[in-house]
Amino acid sequence: MASLAQVLDSEGTLVGEPPVLDRDQSRALLRHMLRVRCLDDRMLKLQRAGRIGFVGTAKGLEAAIIGSAFALEPRDWLWSGLREGSAAVMRGLPLSEYIAQMYCNSNDTAKGRQMCNHFQHKGSHYPSWSSVIGTQIPHGVGAALAAKQRGIDEVHAIYFGDGATSSNGFHSGMNFAGVWKVPAVFVCIDNGWAISVCSREQTAAESYAHKALAYGMPGIEVDGNDALACVRETRAAIARARRGEGPSLLVLKTYRMMGHSSSDDPTKYRDSAEVEQWAARDPLDRLERHLVAKGALQQGERAKVEAELFDEIDREIHVQEAAAPMALKTLVEDVYADVPRHLRLQYNKFIAVAERLGHAQKGDGAFPL
Repeated sequence: MASLAQVLDSEGTLVGEPPVLDRDQSRALLRHMLRVRCLDDRMLKLQRAGRIGFVGTAKGLEAAIIGSAFALEPRDWLWSGLREGSAAVMRGLPLSEYIAQMYCNSNDTAKGRQMCNHFQHKGSHYPSWSSVIGTQIPHGVGAALAAKQRGIDEVHAIYFGDGATSSNGFHSGMNFAGVWKVPAVFVCIDNGWAISVCSREQTAAESYAHKALAYGMPGIEVDGNDALACVRETRAAIARARRGEGPSLLVLKTYRMMGHSSSDDPTKYRDSAEVEQWAARDPLDRLERHLVAKGALQQGERAKVEAELFDEIDREIHVQEAAAPMALKTLVEDVYADVPRHLRLQYNKFIAVAERLGHAQKGDGAFPL
């Protein structure tokens, strides 16, 4: 297995061949990564204040998620494993829909039927995802096979964490993809921990990339904190798939700086020294140093961009927090052309209880940002 693919070292110095990106693309790459961190900051504060129910933050994973998705064309598909919502925003998911889904309010296109942080967006080819680990993998492979059979020029990027490599979906999906040579790119975000199970205890293989060999496809390990390496290697895998040469497995080695979710306390299972070690490899700092050195970004400009992003996010939070709740009748809509008798009875009983005991009420006051 080749060594870790890298373009920038931890200081942001070029150590490998960079992908072809013009000045605007390089700046956009950093801006999209910054948006991930800004959104996560606000969403976690909202969750801690009891305004929304659940957040799976991506702090530390910005280069892996955005760098890899940056390589996709608009016609390509992104099958999410958990933390790729900001990649969907980059590809066209409106920020208003993103935040509405976090509130599960009347503007939520999922009609409140998903947990917070479970996005979908038809316009950016971002299917709804499930918290059940690995189920999106065979789904994505099936969609890629359909594209191949129909002669559609699209590639399906299928994302998952290191923990999903132990799922049935991973093995069956990889096997079928290799046999059928579907236009897919498997993107394993190896963030060190599958909730509280560390990567070292997840597999006896030297690398997750070794698993590709069993399924007849190339596997490559990439420095997942190096945004340029993620762009370069994902582009190469996409080009291979588009040429009809079959799927690839990319393992983006990175680190989840926060808990697995807002329900998790990572201090109970990992060493603070490990966290500090990875904090020094921050992907945003690395790309920022590189762009400043090449003259694509001014010193101090990052703070200005962050302020703009926070302002945009905060304005939309206030809009969505003021939105009406999801209509209760949506509980029994969309499955049948006409609501059947048993659901009408259940719904009417539910309404009677709500009218007798009162509906749930919002907390007092607006969230201070």
